[in-house]
Amino acid sequence: MKKKVIIIAEAGANHNGSLKNAYKLVDIAKKAGADYVKFQTFKAETLVSKKAPKASYQKKNVKNKSHYNMIKKLEMSYSMHLKIINYCKKKKIKFLSSPFCIDSFKWLMKFNLDFIKIPSGEITNLPLLKVIGKHAKDIILSTGMSETFEIKKALDILGNKKRKIYLLHCNTEYPSPLSDINLNAIPYLKQKFNFDVGYSDHTLSLEVPVAAVALGAKIIEKHFTISKKMKGPDHASSLSPKELAETVKAIRNTEIILGNKKKIVSQSEKKNILIARKSIFTSKEVKKGEKFSKANLICLRPGSGISPMKIDTILKKKSNKNYSKGQMIKF
Repeated sequence: MKKKVIIIAEAGANHNGSLKNAYKLVDIAKKAGADYVKFQTFKAETLVSKKAPKASYQKKNVKNKSHYNMIKKLEMSYSMHLKIINYCKKKKIKFLSSPFCIDSFKWLMKFNLDFIKIPSGEITNLPLLKVIGKHAKDIILSTGMSETFEIKKALDILGNKKRKIYLLHCNTEYPSPLSDINLNAIPYLKQKFNFDVGYSDHTLSLEVPVAAVALGAKIIEKHFTISKKMKGPDHASSLSPKELAETVKAIRNTEIILGNKKKIVSQSEKKNILIARKSIFTSKEVKKGEKFSKANLICLRPGSGISPMKIDTILKKKSNKNYSKGQMIKF
């Protein structure tokens, strides 16, 4: 059976620091049919300096707060992680998170997660990459804001252990303009590094993840929220619960549509072969012993007689009986 595309519903920090909101996000991801619900693991003190500027989208969505104070409000404690993980187990959806520092990574290692997801901003964080490369099992590396040589350097640091590594193509703008998406980077990265490639989507489009799957993406990650009207840096550029469900459905339908790489007659169309194809008929009256010719033969539906592919053979024969006009040739 063909392996399904892994769908990661990215809750990120859209819980706004509330465990109740985090549970709601888990419920939404589960209802939508996602495989994983992903959060973010960080401490403000080890992520941003007190004077770090905000991105333009953060300035727009979060006013009157510094970058540090905005991040501080969105932290998840170790206890909160445990509660969300247990809630995910109860709801039968898998938990993931991205570490933004070494301490955060050490927390996540205690939870025995399927993957460690390295966020785009950490692809040049040498100390973190070294620790992850030494201790993590399977890895998802997001490549937003990265040149090819930076991806190669990160992979070299992570090392060549026997483990699964996925690369995620990504445009790190919220929301991403369609003109900058460049989905053709998905097959490029696959060819260049020989790893399975996915796509982390920050557009407001439902079509982009579908196109990514059509180009071979093995993972789709999509931000979502409880409500786009909530206060916080990422809510406005995230999918609503309804949009997340529609995206998951569209991805699953795309998998069905893509099928396999063989060209075969499908089960549904077999019954139409005799109806749509043609057989060899007489176009006028033909007497027994008369030679068949282009002048007295025609190809008509249905296809239950001699195939037109054999007409050259028929043209060398003489009629074995009298035929009236419009009669199927039989031998």
